[in-house]
Amino acid sequence: MLSLPEKIIFALIILGTAALFLTPLVARYRIIRAGLPENRFDHLAKRVLHALSKILFQRCTLKNERLFTGFMHVFIFYGALTFDTVTVNHTLEGFIPSFYMFGRGAFGDFFSLLVDTFAILVLAGVFFFAFKRFILRPKAYATTPKDSVIIYTALILITLSYLYFEAFSIAHHPDTMRLSTLGSALSSAIQGSGLSAAAVAAHFKIGWWLHILLVYAFIAYVPHSKYLHMITGSLNLVFRAPGIGRTIPGFNLEGSETFGIEKALDLTWKDCLDALACMECGRCQDVCPAFQSDKPLSPKMILFNMKQHLLKNGPALLKKNRDDLPALVPQIHTEGEIWTCTTCGACMHVCPVEIEHIPKIVGMRQSQVLMESKFPAELNAFFRNMETNANPWGIGFSKRIDWADGLGIKLIQEHPGTEYLFWVGCAGSYEEEGKKTARAFASLLKKAGVDFAILGLEEKCCGDSARRLGNEYLFQTLAAETIDLFARHKIKKILTICPHGYNTFRNEYPKSLELLSAVGAEAKAHYRTIEVTHHAEFLAKLVREGRLKVRPNREGSLTYHDPCYLGRHNGILDEPRELLSDIGGRPVVELENSREHSFCCGAGGGLMWMEESLGKRINHMRADEVIRAGAKGVATACPFCQTMLRDALKDKAKDDIQVKDLAVLLAESIE
Repeated sequence: MLSLPEKIIFALIILGTAALFLTPLVARYRIIRAGLPENRFDHLAKRVLHALSKILFQRCTLKNERLFTGFMHVFIFYGALTFDTVTVNHTLEGFIPSFYMFGRGAFGDFFSLLVDTFAILVLAGVFFFAFKRFILRPKAYATTPKDSVIIYTALILITLSYLYFEAFSIAHHPDTMRLSTLGSALSSAIQGSGLSAAAVAAHFKIGWWLHILLVYAFIAYVPHSKYLHMITGSLNLVFRAPGIGRTIPGFNLEGSETFGIEKALDLTWKDCLDALACMECGRCQDVCPAFQSDKPLSPKMILFNMKQHLLKNGPALLKKNRDDLPALVPQIHTEGEIWTCTTCGACMHVCPVEIEHIPKIVGMRQSQVLMESKFPAELNAFFRNMETNANPWGIGFSKRIDWADGLGIKLIQEHPGTEYLFWVGCAGSYEEEGKKTARAFASLLKKAGVDFAILGLEEKCCGDSARRLGNEYLFQTLAAETIDLFARHKIKKILTICPHGYNTFRNEYPKSLELLSAVGAEAKAHYRTIEVTHHAEFLAKLVREGRLKVRPNREGSLTYHDPCYLGRHNGILDEPRELLSDIGGRPVVELENSREHSFCCGAGGGLMWMEESLGKRINHMRADEVIRAGAKGVATACPFCQTMLRDALKDKAKDDIQVKDLAVLLAESIE
């Protein structure tokens, strides 16, 4: 098809495109490699299969929070794969006349139909995104408008130039028509126009060159654009860590020179890959309670600004020159951003390429707290109370067991070898509504004949809020003492009434064991054998087994607020609803955002102990959903959530809508 001089020129274009594509790609790879080591290579085959299934079946974009947008992305994705394949054929066709890699049979005919179909679908998808970005202009799409213009223009021109080439190809060589319905229709118009055979042949050659040059120009541009997520996002899915949002990376306090994430050199290679994998879709921003309540934080902008910082400071990063790198806070990320995250995990749940936002935000908190001693003023009292009395309120140790007065509950010291330890937690021990939950749960356990005991005055805070607020030293101190305590009393199973304690014992402590040098090998080995259960699961099990008989006695409907650390982070979604259906005698009224899409109450990430001075109150936004649901009562399974919802409903003069824990509601409904 091409003359010898044209083939030489084309070969040089291919080499030039490869250089233009690979040079920035290698630069980005080197930035990723400059990150701190982190093992994400275990079960590699399983990782690759997971990524392929999400990519090829587009499970990454077909999510129910943006289903229609997901389908439009599917059109462009499969269209891109189809046209990539056509580009290979198009390239070889330049060197081998009449080359067609799909064969002369049925498959070749079908592929020609597929290309025409996806040409239409790609154009539909591009026009949809262009209209949404530049006409509707949602906040989620506010970044890199010029990049979007270039990408949309390139996709349109590449698709139209292919149709131009295809039409004249069929007009020039009618045997290439196959099932190309669109190309055939355009070819018929050309043939009816009276163009000479020489003119048709010239247009055929021009169409070939135009299409291939546009494709290769776009390939050279890809590494500089968000379209690179086709590569980096796919790799990110391979190296994901399931459930990473429910655990915060710790570090060796004795062997570390820096704590947390102060500068870009403190990022792991996976953190760097995350930044380069962001496709700027803004799904994380759409569901973030901090962003939705007009606070400075946008999970998307955390990644976007981190990416810009890495690309700008690549040379210093590669040289490991710490002095030439600015501190991430406040130069790259503001204090308002990192201190308004509730760590609810909604951002990570909806991210198509499973970017890990929370560890980066908390890592920056760790640096601020441990290296700079900079944190919101109200946390001074919180940290002091935790250090002196091992609870957020600073109430004396002697009061920790007052909630159990008159219940005849055994202490672990009096009842060694008990089957279950009831970990009461700080809220259950000191906060008024929490005490009601603790008493209700304990009475239910006794009624069901469960063998349990409590630690009493030996119990201390589990350390959840301390870790999420960046005070890793305080967390590890509390964790070491608690793990030793469990080993000393030979604890086998733990029951909790707080999702934060549940998550800490089930997920945080096991991953922190190797960091706790003060804990002996035997205590660590013992901890790995402990079974942890949340009271929502346990109560549902007792009812199913008939050990607790429920007598529905509710007037009016009940709704359920899913605590982030119970539902989204740990997948406990059905058991609370089973209980409430039994209690109310009818299905649960679901809130607008429920189950794994639940909207945070605003207390997670340690924000329970901070003043919410920026933007709207998150708990008020959640209370509005409760009010719109029209339910007469709200159930939850977290003392933090209960406090936040109760206060918000009271602020809105809706304190007739009672907020109660599952255990309290069940205790009221027991025969």
